[in-house]
Amino acid sequence: MREESFHFTESEEKILQAALQVVSEKTISGTRMHLIAEHAGMVQSNVHYYYKTKQELLLGLQERVLEEFYSIRRMDRQRSGDTLEEQIHIFFRQKKHMILEKEAYDFAELNFLVHSKMDEKIRERFRQSYAEWREDIREVLSRFCPDMDRGEKEQIPYLTVSLLEGASIQFLVEGREFDADRYFTAAEEMILQQIRKAEKSKMT
Repeated sequence: MREESFHFTESEEKILQAALQVVSEKTISGTRMHLIAEHAGMVQSNVHYYYKTKQELLLGLQERVLEEFYSIRRMDRQRSGDTLEEQIHIFFRQKKHMILEKEAYDFAELNFLVHSKMDEKIRERFRQSYAEWREDIREVLSRFCPDMDRGEKEQIPYLTVSLLEGASIQFLVEGREFDADRYFTAAEEMILQQIRKAEKSKMT
């Protein structure tokens, strides 16, 4: 995981927060530079001073959204216990927090995922962020389950990320009717059971 924060200037942050609001209202395909300028309370030329094109601004927003995810995970790590269960819990707690408390960021992430089919730079950054996400999970497995089968150590991070992203899709479709508490409790236990099963299989 990226250990150092990605810093934005005050003006960049103002523009990116306005862009986040526009994406929440209009989606990426409906986002226009003049709408971002209006939401930021700036003239459009000032927005172009920091971000020359819409794509450049979207890449900046994508980085800002990812930084929000990273920063919450960093804070969670600092206050969590040093056990397998606590370290795995970080990933589920973070995603649940993003869905329920940082809905605009989570919605933007899904929007970027859809948009990545049409934008190679956004797709490449997604590949990188997903690889980092899986590597974070793999590091936990390596620390607490050093003898786990390599195949399981590769597969469990993929399963975990799929369950986490699946929650975002369910929430997007169902809204507050989606029982996030129940889902995340069940999903986390599913992964822990898979880890225990892999550990037990290695011992036999």
